[in-house]
Amino acid sequence: MEESILAVTIPRATRKQRPVFLNNQPLGHTYKRLNDGDRLCDEETIRRMFAEQVEDERDIRILPHFGMDDIDMESLRIYRQMLKDEKPGHPYLEQDDFSFLESLRGWRRDRVTGESGLTLAGLLMFGRWSSIQEAVPHYFLDYQERPEARTELRWVDRLVPDGTWSGNLFDFYRRVYRKLVTELKVPFSIKDGQRKDDTPVHVALREALVNTLVHADYTGRVSVLVVKRPDMFGFRNPGGLRLPLDQVIRGGESDCRNRTLHQMFLLIGLGERGGSGIPKIFSGWRSQHWRQPLLREKDLPEQTLLELHMLDLLPHSVLDALRELFGEAFDRVDSLGRMVLSTAVIEGVVSHGRITEICAEHPHDVSLALARLEREGMLRSQGRSRGKVYYLPGSAPVSPEQVFVSMPSSGSNAPSSGSNAPSSGSNAPSSGSNEIADARPGSVGAEPLYRDDRGCLISPLLDAPIIDSLAVLSPSLREDLLLHAALPRTRARLDKENMANAILAICEGRYVRLSVLAELLQRDADGLRKVHLDALVKSRRILRAFPGTPTHELQSYCTAKKP
Repeated sequence: MEESILAVTIPRATRKQRPVFLNNQPLGHTYKRLNDGDRLCDEETIRRMFAEQVEDERDIRILPHFGMDDIDMESLRIYRQMLKDEKPGHPYLEQDDFSFLESLRGWRRDRVTGESGLTLAGLLMFGRWSSIQEAVPHYFLDYQERPEARTELRWVDRLVPDGTWSGNLFDFYRRVYRKLVTELKVPFSIKDGQRKDDTPVHVALREALVNTLVHADYTGRVSVLVVKRPDMFGFRNPGGLRLPLDQVIRGGESDCRNRTLHQMFLLIGLGERGGSGIPKIFSGWRSQHWRQPLLREKDLPEQTLLELHMLDLLPHSVLDALRELFGEAFDRVDSLGRMVLSTAVIEGVVSHGRITEICAEHPHDVSLALARLEREGMLRSQGRSRGKVYYLPGSAPVSPEQVFVSMPSSGSNAPSSGSNAPSSGSNAPSSGSNEIADARPGSVGAEPLYRDDRGCLISPLLDAPIIDSLAVLSPSLREDLLLHAALPRTRARLDKENMANAILAICEGRYVRLSVLAELLQRDADGLRKVHLDALVKSRRILRAFPGTPTHELQSYCTAKKP
């Protein structure tokens, strides 16, 4: 009997349609979809939605009782000089400071009300720290340089408004950009015979920083945060995206939250027009064969995050190894094919899903590339359909049969008769020796297997011990595993994050067979794999012992080591 699945796609409400509420009453009746449920919005969130709906430009409002005394004149002077360097004959350069600020829309007069004064954009761009705090109480800028590739808050350099500098956006941009590109290890290019230090990576970092500042919702409670680490750059701004995520990445359409600020940066050659900023960031990172940037939103509190990882997909050592393996044929492989082959070298195996995660190519193009590389003999494959994986010739992934050469292939946890199962009341092997002889001499797994003093199976083919049965473990290890599994064992329904934490703790430093995990967590093995383990593998938080056969009954899992 054939089954049909009906998929209903409900597009996200545009900012002009939000908030969405019931009973014609927004307060107390506005809901927002967060993950798998609708959550009631608080009053502050609702008021921000109305502001986003009504105000196309959040930074153009006039601030009563603020004036030129609230402007940091040194910032305005440096901005004028940068405009002169960018556009020497610009007519704004002949104006006095007040008229100059007015031309930039940092000061304006409302034709309807007759009110005139400093705009929010003018204060944020050129204002003094104390004045900005009065107008925007939650405003805060934070730059951190962290010494290691970790999420810990330790830093070696930090810039925040502390009274020693103006604290405005223009000054923050100038100081932070210099810090971002210092010691940036990117080769320069040659154009028209001249050295060009301004690479696509420099352009991407400039755009990312400007983008963060001009799209921030400065009424939000989250600070603007820029992080520099040895392995990545991170950018965070308060407020969500005004357009759907896929549209932002695709480019071609713009809905800037602070358009006057954006125009101020554009005038001195910083930033991009017409929604081309994010595509330019992606392009800059792709020029170095680094991992695709990660752009995402968080809801509580509402914020947008951009992560630019400098993980090289094509290290020189890997390229050298591939040239040695394939000779001149490798030099004829296109960029997508090189990415596929390099990932196979680095990770051992590669799949269609994995390649679509780390590159921007269409899934159909990825399918064609994999088929072509296999047809040309540069890749071999195992499995079928979605479980199909590819590997380099001579580098077949380890199979369960190679590791469990003398173990039973049934779904039982207990070792077969005559194996190293403990005798009654003892953890010692009944044979008197903890070695397991290979039943098939001459096979790949011909080296003898044995158990360590905790009852874990040791195989020379894997980089960690294997727990294939609870029955043979030492009491101390068994108690330790049961302690990690305590929460899932007492709750029939458990959220995914708590279940993931339990799985990762159990599998830390060892491979644990699926059937053992199911027994420990008191869950159905097939459901555990589909709902939890496959997702952890996809997010690279956990590794399969046998990636070539992902659904094998002897599949085992080990927590991925932290970088």
